[in-house]
Amino acid sequence: MTRPRFDFDKPVDRNNTLSAKWNYVQESVGVEDALPMWVADMDFETVPEVKAAILARAQHGIYGYTARSNGYYDAIIDWNLKRHGWKVEKNWITHSPGVVNALFTAVRAYTKPGDGILIQPPVYPPFYRAISMNDCKTILNPLKLEGGRYVPDLADFADKIGSGRVKLFILCNPHNPVGRVFTEEELRAMGELCLKHGVIVISDEIHSDLLFKPHRHIPFASISEAFAQNTVVCTAPSKTFNLAGLSTSNIIIPNDELRRRYDAANEQVAQKSHNIFGAAACEAAYRHGEEWLDQLMSYIDGNRRYAVEFIETRLPQLKVYNPEGTYFLWLDCRSLGLGNQELEQFLLHEAKLWFNQGHTFGKEGDRFVRINIGCQRSTVEEALKRLEHAVHSPVQQG
Repeated sequence: MTRPRFDFDKPVDRNNTLSAKWNYVQESVGVEDALPMWVADMDFETVPEVKAAILARAQHGIYGYTARSNGYYDAIIDWNLKRHGWKVEKNWITHSPGVVNALFTAVRAYTKPGDGILIQPPVYPPFYRAISMNDCKTILNPLKLEGGRYVPDLADFADKIGSGRVKLFILCNPHNPVGRVFTEEELRAMGELCLKHGVIVISDEIHSDLLFKPHRHIPFASISEAFAQNTVVCTAPSKTFNLAGLSTSNIIIPNDELRRRYDAANEQVAQKSHNIFGAAACEAAYRHGEEWLDQLMSYIDGNRRYAVEFIETRLPQLKVYNPEGTYFLWLDCRSLGLGNQELEQFLLHEAKLWFNQGHTFGKEGDRFVRINIGCQRSTVEEALKRLEHAVHSPVQQG
């Protein structure tokens, strides 16, 4: 049977769709013609069967309170087994509208004000908010650079975890924004220390399906039974299949007591209802989306290779970190000699580019930017040409 070919080069008009990425550029950054390549939202139509499932459900005409079907749970279980070699049990799966919601819930469930929570910057900004807004203490274990590659600082990790101040470790794997896909050796080293010192692991694995060959995602809870009993795994179809607006995440907690505490914290804020269309989309994506995803990652890999080669050859004063997963580039702009605010204004007004500013990921991201390459190749090409022109302009050179 011939595999269908999906046309990821085909542009999709997102005007007048209430797109947070595309429809509010002027209101958000004050530069109407800035090219948006920031929020983790792809510019590709999703799997055709997902659209069909949503339309079929919409035809019914009644959208009341809903439960989740056995088929929904089976799809999640089958996907994790086939793609990641992890056998998930149905009763381990619970719900959140999004992984960010789950992080906030987990902090409420497993800590009290004043407890320490360890994170590895530069890292996704909501990690910081989940900690501070629940009156906990942020403890930093910054990733370190070895041979031009970000790796965990295990000596510092051991010191921090062993201090007695840390109650939770929030892991991001694949890592947002640097694009690392951590190895089993790295994960095992961190997990053993957490077990030794009684630190619960919250593993954000939302980008686990977005991998570049030959890298392989290892679910943290799959490494051992002891790890499984100490871990909350946060997953979702949202990044993989571009479904973020459908508010559906799958939180996998093998430990009965940890799951009970998580569900109780969700109940405290009445956050247990389900999105009808999100459930239909999730099941259809995991059932029918594998070929689409394989072709998507081949396409994004082309974007990655194009962008890295362009920057290394035509913008060598900038340093790009080649991702192993996700659809982000992490770009070091420190050689431009601009502060954080100056860099943002330069990119917006001179290059007409809207990127995520690195300093929002922690001070380790000062004067970096995160670039979303989950878009048509023509958009990547246009963005890099704008960046090249701005960096080489007389104003910047002067």
